[in-house]
Amino acid sequence: MAQVLEFKLPDLGEGLTEAEIVRWLVDVGDVVAIDQPVVEVETAKAMVEVPCPYGGVVTARFGDEGTELPVGAPLLTVAVGGAPATDGQAAAPAASQAAPAETTESAESAVSSEYSGNVLVGYGTAGPAARRRRVRRDTPAAAPAPAAAAPVALVEADAPAGPVPVISPLVRKIARDKGLDLRQVRGSGPEGLILRADVETAVAARDRSAAAYADAAAPAPAAAPAAASASASVAVTGERVPLRGVRGAVAAKLSRSRTEIPDATCWVDADATELMAARAAMNAAGGPKISVLALLARICTHALARFPELNSTVDTAAREIVRLPSVHLGFAAQTERGLVVPVVRDAGGRNAESLTAEFARLTESARQGTLTPADLTGGTFTLNNYGVFGVDGSTPIINHPEAAMLGVGRIVPKPWVHQGELAVRQVVQLSLTFDHRVCDGGTAGGFLRHVADCVENPSVLLRTL
Repeated sequence: MAQVLEFKLPDLGEGLTEAEIVRWLVDVGDVVAIDQPVVEVETAKAMVEVPCPYGGVVTARFGDEGTELPVGAPLLTVAVGGAPATDGQAAAPAASQAAPAETTESAESAVSSEYSGNVLVGYGTAGPAARRRRVRRDTPAAAPAPAAAAPVALVEADAPAGPVPVISPLVRKIARDKGLDLRQVRGSGPEGLILRADVETAVAARDRSAAAYADAAAPAPAAAPAAASASASVAVTGERVPLRGVRGAVAAKLSRSRTEIPDATCWVDADATELMAARAAMNAAGGPKISVLALLARICTHALARFPELNSTVDTAAREIVRLPSVHLGFAAQTERGLVVPVVRDAGGRNAESLTAEFARLTESARQGTLTPADLTGGTFTLNNYGVFGVDGSTPIINHPEAAMLGVGRIVPKPWVHQGELAVRQVVQLSLTFDHRVCDGGTAGGFLRHVADCVENPSVLLRTL
């Protein structure tokens, strides 16, 4: 007889606690193989395909496309080890119940050959599966939801210290955000497990008590002005766009950057005529074509070797500046799902040809939505080519926790004094936003001036070859 196993949304790494279902790759009744991708999800980092560690027949799916699920929530159930269960044999649990499947030692043995142990393709394979907790057959699969009139499940203040029975990282996050001590909550799940509903019930009860106390102590509020009422009406009826996924991650990072980093910006116009001529000569010589972005990246890494203060981060807890040994160069890429910043590893050790190839690979992955969290983290300095949008200048926001970002505008013909005469030259505006904690304006200006010198006279780079 088939065993119906539940596959839950795995830990996707990088501290991610939820993901949005973008597209189901299987339907109920489909036969799936071990490690076959079954659903495409979008996290705050990237779009990924989630493989199922079981082989068998899909008996249920949990969540429609567009639904956001926390890590550990059920994704689907699979019948393994025999013929698929029919409606009369084993009904799939409802998505809203999300009840854990009953697992016994014999069931583990029966399906061990149908389980790969993989958490997520590309993020490593788990070790031998730990023995699952046995559930007595006379124990209900899920505790019933508490009645509305039931007292709030709060533990008395003198509850003994010890490990808190919480599995879900989302439950811990909700409690932390709401300022709730989980030791003061009595779980309604199996063996006292604290569920999300327990936390929400406790928070609601606490807020009701606080509101009741405030209402009793505070005088009656005055009538709100008409303008405030009109503003509130607009806020309620206006279009609302959820800040989640990639957009939410970008918003959080930019807000944190502006909150924590005392940034300053300096800029300079540079004559890029010789740089464009050098690129044309390189491409005319044969071999893979060299991109302008790769040449600018090569200039950046050369300048960072002379001004290492800008390839650093600030450890606020230790009150120290950490100068980083390698340059992992991020570059801004606009996609249909929003702005992402892929990272070129060890950019300082790459030549222009290698940089061109890596930029092309990461850009294509960004457009396809196949970047992994590893492709999007670990940057030490960011190069932002906003000239592709047809603009000349900008004041970039630093990609926290980095210390600087170089912005590059469009390269266009402009009047320029060259060798004492007015001429039409290819001019570009360069802007540097830097963390004023890691260096002063003299260092930042020296870095930017060196970049401009290399743009105007690329032969300066020959000293390092």
